[in-house]
Amino acid sequence: MEEPGHLKRALIDTTAGAISGGISRTVTSPLDVIKIRFQVQIEPTTSWALLHKDAYRQSKYTGMLQATKDIFREEGLRGFWRGNVPALLMYMPYTAIQFTVLHKIKTFAAGSSRTEDHIHLSPYLSYLSGALAACAATVGSYPFDLLRTILASQGEPKVYPNMRSALVDIIKTRGFRGLYAGLSPTLVAIIPYAGLQFGTYDTFKRWAMDWNRFRSGGSVADESLPSFQLSICGFAAGTCAKAVCHPLDVVKKRFQVEGLARHPRYGARVEHRAYKNMYDALCRILQNEGWAGLYKGIVPSIVKAAPTSAVTFVAYEFTSDWLESILT
Repeated sequence: MEEPGHLKRALIDTTAGAISGGISRTVTSPLDVIKIRFQVQIEPTTSWALLHKDAYRQSKYTGMLQATKDIFREEGLRGFWRGNVPALLMYMPYTAIQFTVLHKIKTFAAGSSRTEDHIHLSPYLSYLSGALAACAATVGSYPFDLLRTILASQGEPKVYPNMRSALVDIIKTRGFRGLYAGLSPTLVAIIPYAGLQFGTYDTFKRWAMDWNRFRSGGSVADESLPSFQLSICGFAAGTCAKAVCHPLDVVKKRFQVEGLARHPRYGARVEHRAYKNMYDALCRILQNEGWAGLYKGIVPSIVKAAPTSAVTFVAYEFTSDWLESILT
């Protein structure tokens, strides 16, 4: 197949990235809401931490199943998609920017815009490409990430009835800089996270291709992978990346919701300027909530990350191939 022009290639990557991001976000929204509810809780969730930190009462959410039941009972099915509109407004441009920048960097490194040529790049270039692409996407879509976190964490009764009211209040109380609260730990986390996600995804794809060639005795001419193997590669890549970078995601969420008034039944709120900086937040969480505090929400996060990566990568690959066949 003839290589598409630069403009067509950018259109393919942007559109495929936006579609894949929208699909994966909508499918995994319930797990994201549960994860955020755990991450913004100040109260310890483990029995060990409760015994040693008697200044805190039992947290509202103590387990994934219990949290699911409580959210459904108190907020109904719609509660699991709370904050989904700003999340879509974040994820669609995020993935569009991410995949577009990623393809540009890989094209520059490989000297070709053909996707099949990119798989042969070294693992180091795959990691670096993913990290740079994610940084660009994060800066471009971050305010929607902050709004998503605030709306998903507020529970009932609502503090903000919609995205517009949240946006107006944030600008009024924190200024425009408030829309980027928590950006520093996000960028610190996104470099290893995206590097691991895209680097391990390419590595797993190479392993899968080698396995297919081995099984067929080297007779496989088409190196494209079936959707099942693409899902497994995305699943493994997302799990590895989330497990390593989760503590910084907890810190980011705390900065995003600081000063947010919530109903007392959801526990103590994160006070305004509760943390001086990212390092101070890590230390305070560790001191007050133990190591478990840095991994609050890790179970729904990993459960969410795996299908998110799988759905994103599979949707991107299929949408990209479909658009390429139409436009070229």
